[in-house]
Amino acid sequence: MTLHYSNTDWLDVLYNSVRRTHGGLTDAARYLTERRGRSIHPESLRAKLRAVNGDEISVSMAELLSEWMEEKEGGKEYAWDWLLVMNAQRGIHVDCVPSEPIGGWDDECKALQEKFLLISEKWGKIAAATSATVQDNVIEQSEADQLVPLFRDTRVLLHRAERNTLRGVRKHAR
Repeated sequence: MTLHYSNTDWLDVLYNSVRRTHGGLTDAARYLTERRGRSIHPESLRAKLRAVNGDEISVSMAELLSEWMEEKEGGKEYAWDWLLVMNAQRGIHVDCVPSEPIGGWDDECKALQEKFLLISEKWGKIAAATSATVQDNVIEQSEADQLVPLFRDTRVLLHRAERNTLRGVRKHAR
């Protein structure tokens, strides 16, 4: 039987992120062993990430795993997703917004326009997914797994558009 891991449980997100990172559980266990000075076998790490028998990974170990993921190619994109989910599970909503280019964009209006088009595209996907989700008046896990990343991606674009707007005002005021 294949287990399904959700996008709405922080341990599932962390487990999926570790598995998708180059080197996977074996390299992650090696990294944790080196950083903590205490040995952990890859299967023990797998069990902690899956909360087998109620033994789940600590937040401090999860942070170390995020540091490890950030060092790997492509890992920065998802290294902290588990923390976003953990916060959301507790009613705290935060977003990881990529750093702005030094000095901003040459044309903040064009950057803002591009963000608006991306937001509109995301909004269309959200509308379609929401329409399909609410038809039976029940939100299934698979539907939440589709919607939640769309909401998060859209919020990040909105943060970036706000940053373009404020930077554009500052540039014009000079």
